[in-house]
Amino acid sequence: MNLMTSTTNDRSPDAHVTSHRRILGNTTTLALVLAIAASVVAAASQADDAWRSFRYESALNAVLPAGALADELAPAWMFEAGDSVESTAAIVDGRVYFGSLDTFFYALDLQTGEELWRFQASAEIKSSPSVFDGVVYFGDELGAFHALDAVTGAEKWVFNTGAGIVSAANYADGKLVFGSYDNSLYAIEAADGSLAWRIQTEGYVNGTPAIADGKVVSVGCDGFCRVVDLQDGSIASEVQTWAYVGGSPAVVDGVAYFGTFENQVLALDLTTGETVWQYEHPERKFPYYSSAAIADGRLLIGGRDKLMHAIDVATGEGLWTHRMRARIDSSPVIVGDRVLFGASSGEITMLDVSSGELVWEFQTGSSIIASPAIAEGRLVIGTEDGQVYGFAPVDGAGTP
Repeated sequence: MNLMTSTTNDRSPDAHVTSHRRILGNTTTLALVLAIAASVVAAASQADDAWRSFRYESALNAVLPAGALADELAPAWMFEAGDSVESTAAIVDGRVYFGSLDTFFYALDLQTGEELWRFQASAEIKSSPSVFDGVVYFGDELGAFHALDAVTGAEKWVFNTGAGIVSAANYADGKLVFGSYDNSLYAIEAADGSLAWRIQTEGYVNGTPAIADGKVVSVGCDGFCRVVDLQDGSIASEVQTWAYVGGSPAVVDGVAYFGTFENQVLALDLTTGETVWQYEHPERKFPYYSSAAIADGRLLIGGRDKLMHAIDVATGEGLWTHRMRARIDSSPVIVGDRVLFGASSGEITMLDVSSGELVWEFQTGSSIIASPAIAEGRLVIGTEDGQVYGFAPVDGAGTP
């Protein structure tokens, strides 16, 4: 076991800102070329089968294609951390990455659950990791944002903010963007951890910012939805939603979708600043902490009303709800015509997207805040008891 605590670069938020015929004539050679090309494509496809960040891709829609995960799953392994795991895992190159409230950040083998390395931060870790270009990034509860070598766990640099970081980092064009409880939205350079820009807000920035079309979209606990230029940090628009927002926005075709602590799900046009629609359950009035997943005209989001809600993206009308035994703070993931999520009652649940009918469920026995991470045909999710489960497809004999 390798416990790594080295720090090589300490940066503060006050740092500086801103020939063809011959092949065709030889069928044997052609067949060989095609076979090699096919193997290269297959290898590239497998290499791209990764869950690199909290909501899978930069617009935060959390949508995977059909076939990315089987309908029947069974635990392949279970790993126990020393405390609660609220961090949604990242899965890249056969490794699983996540943090824990025990102050450790872990790397496991995806197939076996064996620990590969761990890194001790100076405080609890709630932030979900992001992995790009061989580096894993996450924040801790003392406000340190870490960059570790994804293979060895050695720290490359650290950037210090003024308070805890729950937000995961989004990534585009060499920049990492994340929020902090020091009432700030940050963009830092992934190469060296230097500050690119910082925006002061009027409240905590708990959720992960989306990135779409060169713009950063952030909704904070101060109730503002901000659209910011990724390159220079200039604010393109700032709209007051009049609601505390703890989750992350999902952006589709210039519209941001997110739940609020005022018991609503909002669709906000990012060009005009106008509310396209707002959804409220007709009877149950509870906050939303979960972030939305959107595909094929449906929005899926969990509520503290114990319901998974399916909403028509065009109209804001409710399509169906599925009731759990406790609140749903875990953010759903859509895989083809299935949706997966965790619940505070301990279930990991898979539903049919069209009908809301139960497809598969597993009871962990512990509350779940973390969201599913899916790659290489595997599902990984952690619990508040500190257990991290790796699920594999069930074969004909009923075993993973």
